Amino acid sequence: MIERRPSAARVRWRGELSVAQIAQLAGVSQPTVSKVLNGRAGVGDDTRRRVESLLREHGYRRPPGPPGTTGVEVLLSGMLSYIALEVVRGIEDVAATRDLTVSLTDIRRRTAAGQSWLEPLLLRRPVGVVAGFAGFTAEHLDLLDANDIPVVTLDPIGDVHPVPSVGSNNWSGALAATRHLLGLGHRRIGVITGPVKDLSARARLDGFRAGLDAADVPFDETLRRSGVFTFEDGRDLGLELLRRPDPPTAVVCGDDLQALGVYEAARLCGLRIPDELSVVGFDDIEQCAWAGPPLTTVHQPFAEMGAAAARLLLALAAGERPAQSRVELGAALVVRGSTAPPAVR
Repeated sequence: MIERRPSAARVRWRGELSVAQIAQLAGVSQPTVSKVLNGRAGVGDDTRRRVESLLREHGYRRPPGPPGTTGVEVLLSGMLSYIALEVVRGIEDVAATRDLTVSLTDIRRRTAAGQSWLEPLLLRRPVGVVAGFAGFTAEHLDLLDANDIPVVTLDPIGDVHPVPSVGSNNWSGALAATRHLLGLGHRRIGVITGPVKDLSARARLDGFRAGLDAADVPFDETLRRSGVFTFEDGRDLGLELLRRPDPPTAVVCGDDLQALGVYEAARLCGLRIPDELSVVGFDDIEQCAWAGPPLTTVHQPFAEMGAAAARLLLALAAGERPAQSRVELGAALVVRGSTAPPAVR
């Protein structure tokens, strides 16, 4: 039989069909096919024989891997360039000590182009994967696990998969932001959150509410808006809050893009920051210092998060059992020019 070689234009295992197509023919999931390919347990005898028969029928064999895996894969999805670069910088600092390379894949771009990201990744057989996007499914994790590729996730993360993760203390960061505004005298404070399915967004909302509770300030549900971490949502949701008959005197945002969107909403409403409206963001991206006025925000140590994720990942790849599966770094409030005492009305 003539062996087919994978080409750059067609990234697949050897054989006519992809993992997904073999799985469909066998009536099983892709992780099940991968377990059979790797000789892993957890597959019934009848199912294993059916899959193996299809693999033989289509001349489907795993290609030989490289002499030694030399890469760490970083998966991001349309993240801000500054955040991505800082995360990757931290990962590279650790990977370089083991002579490992670091590869970055933008999942959103590949998905929008109709391209697969998982099968090429499995073909490269990395040491491990650092995932910084919330769309990671149980099937993705099962396939990587079946191929002995460990995964560590970065915030934002969902809570449906028990995967080792690294993040900052979102709760305490939001608490510090809320206390800062309360200390300036604000009592009518609006909040714009990120996606409620993300643990990081929920933790920030909880920290905001804890700050209000500690000061005996009731949480006003009418001043809460939920969206995604974009400038456009910050602008549109900010307009909803600022056009109320009784608008807030300050707004806490789920991230800096939302906060910069609130800047635009304030401009459209003819409000001056911070004289008539105080705004606080979250992340401390580089654009915060360039805004007019510079944005008060919560700093996340992205490079340190990347380094911590890489150390945890390499420990997992070495077969070690980490002392903790969740690493949480500190988040610190950075006070700039976008916050001031509320105007006397």
